[in-house]
Amino acid sequence: MRARLVGLAATADAAANREAAVQAVRDAAADGLDLVVLPEFAGGFDPRGVGRELAEPLDGPFVGALRAASAGITTIAGTVVPAADDRAVNVVVAVRDGVLLGSYAKVHLYDAFGQRESDLLVPGPPDVAPLVLDVAGLRVGVMTCYDLRFPESARRLVDAGAEAIAVPAAWAGSAANRELKSDHWRTLLRARAIENTVWTFGVPMRGAGVVGDLLAVDPLGEVVAEAAPAPGVRGPRLVDAVDVSADPAVVAEVRVTNPSLANRRYTVVPR
Repeated sequence: MRARLVGLAATADAAANREAAVQAVRDAAADGLDLVVLPEFAGGFDPRGVGRELAEPLDGPFVGALRAASAGITTIAGTVVPAADDRAVNVVVAVRDGVLLGSYAKVHLYDAFGQRESDLLVPGPPDVAPLVLDVAGLRVGVMTCYDLRFPESARRLVDAGAEAIAVPAAWAGSAANRELKSDHWRTLLRARAIENTVWTFGVPMRGAGVVGDLLAVDPLGEVVAEAAPAPGVRGPRLVDAVDVSADPAVVAEVRVTNPSLANRRYTVVPR
């Protein structure tokens, strides 16, 4: 399975974000790739916080444009949809050949490091079925940003058959903690790959207020493709991308060498 991880710098300009996202999908499809992954909040982003003012329904313009552009390729991208109250829901969608294959509502909201995402967003229910897709013979699970800090989120995807985990993100970071937060991002992506013997695809937002490398990690925890963010990026526009070939046979081989899943003694139960 050939995937492209796209560094997109999104803003509050919905039309421009949509244009950049569609261009990324079309470019990846033209290059013969099987999967393209865009960041969390690809449909609309504000580093001060994303809420209802940037929300669209799943049948709105952003997801509709991705569906129209997704001929022959699977697209995973983040957006926000209106909630029942005055907040929104952080959702990652998966589309292919004009069809919405599924969506995942972010379970763990970023109430950490001095921020309170729950003031603007409603968490997804933790007990819904995991979003796991078959993409060119590789089973790809989906989670979002802060979920990466919770190993049980990744383990639940693996229990549902995931051989790779896509992590769209807007990994918050400031001048004061940029190096620390970047290191957390890399460390956690590698840890989730190692402990679950899966590929991990980390796809962070570019621009102000966010950090993190584009990263593809193999089931042994080795970084096989990466791109660091460039300073001073302004959106909305495509910034960079990395391509990776992810073979399910590698997962099978690693799970023979490192049978940690077979040796486990605990299960993950939502609460």
